[in-house]
Amino acid sequence: MSLYKRGNTWWIRFTTPGGEFVRCSARTEDKKAAQEYHDKLKAESWRVEQLGAKPDYTWDDAAYRWLQETSHQKSHVNYVSKIRWLQQSFKGKLLTELTKDVIFEVAERKRKEASSSTVNRYLSLIRAILRRAFKEWEWMDKVPHIRLYPEPKRRVRWLTPEQVQLLLDKLPKHLADMMRFALATGLRRANVLGLEWSQVDIPRKTAWIHADQAKAGKDIHVTLNTTAIDVLLRQQGKHQTRVFTYRGNPIGQLTTKAWYNALREAGIENFRWHDLRHTWASWLAQNGVSLNVIQEMGAWESIEMVRRYAHLAPEKFGTHAAIVDNMLQSTNLAHDTKVVACVGMLTH
Repeated sequence: MSLYKRGNTWWIRFTTPGGEFVRCSARTEDKKAAQEYHDKLKAESWRVEQLGAKPDYTWDDAAYRWLQETSHQKSHVNYVSKIRWLQQSFKGKLLTELTKDVIFEVAERKRKEASSSTVNRYLSLIRAILRRAFKEWEWMDKVPHIRLYPEPKRRVRWLTPEQVQLLLDKLPKHLADMMRFALATGLRRANVLGLEWSQVDIPRKTAWIHADQAKAGKDIHVTLNTTAIDVLLRQQGKHQTRVFTYRGNPIGQLTTKAWYNALREAGIENFRWHDLRHTWASWLAQNGVSLNVIQEMGAWESIEMVRRYAHLAPEKFGTHAAIVDNMLQSTNLAHDTKVVACVGMLTH
């Protein structure tokens, strides 16, 4: 039979006029819809082989293949979520119908419910899929130009040590310990939440984040300071696998009602858990740690991502500025005011 079921989903199989065997999922539980898709594929194969025409691929074909080829990536779940939303507008459309005007309309629709940066993530995904369809799969003759929206640069949000203490005093003990650990290490929220004892070596004062757990996809070495060690020692014996727990169970969420209540009681506004990482980096910059070292400690991919902390250490550049000052002191330029004074006396 040309149609058959696997579980609740209909699958298609047939042989093309050229003898090629085709088998694929119809991606539907509706037999009528599966039959229509089957007929379309069969007619398309005849048109391509008998008339030499180029196949007409749809957005559905491209999105499905993209998800198959990226199933091993950490961002796969995000792709699925975004493509599910895009299906509302692109389902059934030929790739040739996805002009820059059509894509712009979809982007504007998303912009009514999300920020420009969020919309840009959707546009970037559309562009990546279409570029692969053009360059690798050879399904398209050209890719429409997709312009991203300007994104306002966010200021770095960080806390002073006094504000940190206020917040710690308002948090439940388990969240306070996790906050201390985040501030002591600069680790991202997911890495703190998922930290396991197998990733910690207390005697050597070190911990590590595996590449598949890191945002940049690279192993991260973490040097544990005294604060981090103290936090870890308080967690020992609470769980066999996970470091941070609550009432014997691994913690699944950090930004809970308790977190927001503590922020409100401490009088701290516009602050996210991720800003603890900004605070860690800001404190390092303020105390003379070079941007290159901060980049390596924080496992940022590029130095550009760390430059936002440079303005927090202006006194660091004082020594360098003094070099020019010393050079000027050895020339007449440093005594320019005296020269002006002498000229003034001569005019009288």
